[in-house]
Amino acid sequence: MSAPIRSMTGFARVQKSTEHGDIFVTLKSVNHRGLDLHFHLGPELDALENSIRAVIKRSVLRGHIDVRCSALGTGNGASSGLNLAMLRSYLAAFRTAAAEEGIHDAQPDLNRILMLPGMFGRGAEGEPDAMSESAILAAVEEAVQDLNQFRAREGAELAEFIREQNASIRQFAQEMAQIRLKAIPAFHKRLVEKLQELLGSSTLDPQRLAQEAALLADRGDIGEEISRLQIHSRQLDEILDSGGEVGKRLDFLLQELNRETNTILSKTSGIGELGLRITELALASKACIEKIREQALNLE
Repeated sequence: MSAPIRSMTGFARVQKSTEHGDIFVTLKSVNHRGLDLHFHLGPELDALENSIRAVIKRSVLRGHIDVRCSALGTGNGASSGLNLAMLRSYLAAFRTAAAEEGIHDAQPDLNRILMLPGMFGRGAEGEPDAMSESAILAAVEEAVQDLNQFRAREGAELAEFIREQNASIRQFAQEMAQIRLKAIPAFHKRLVEKLQELLGSSTLDPQRLAQEAALLADRGDIGEEISRLQIHSRQLDEILDSGGEVGKRLDFLLQELNRETNTILSKTSGIGELGLRITELALASKACIEKIREQALNLE
């Protein structure tokens, strides 16, 4: 069974009441080229940043992730009321800042202060002990699992949308291939006209004429481009079938799809109504490719 395709957008929140205290973990993820972790930890958890980072990196490959984690009463078995040392430190910093900036009528908002992580509880002057650390990392692990479940649900929806757009590209390519067969006489007519222009030049030697004829023949037909468009379309589905980290692989393949449609557009002028229909189909393909690109940017 293939690994799930995940979006890079997700959210998870875990709250645990343990014998070591209350633990709060929040993870919020958005798009990013790589894995970018931003930590917002309570002061009692600063020493655990590397351990929390390791837990997340085991299960998350890409995305900008805000990590918020706090623990109340960690290490002493229970929460123990107002953290007076933290409150006084906050108030002292507030008054110092107000004095330095010449703000004389500012008053701290006590309601907001009391909501700060760690304002209630011992405040953990030292590092968490082994038992409390284990409980905190277990809560982080649970939050990561919830985040990935969220991202997998959204990733499945994005993959289905991409498959639908890709099916349209294959349909357009098939119609272009059918029109090309009807348009071959028009391509040949254009080639003959170009050759006649070249033959009108008395300075053109036979070898040069043969080179120009081969070049014009290549430039005038879209058979190879249509074949590559169909091949790349099949490869796109194969990437989705393989699952896992698909975002970067899709980005490269979409560049190839876009290149083929651009080449088709450049070759279909001057062959009448059939050329206009091929142009319409190539433009429709480009629109589908762009829709896929917009959604593929969200995939891990």
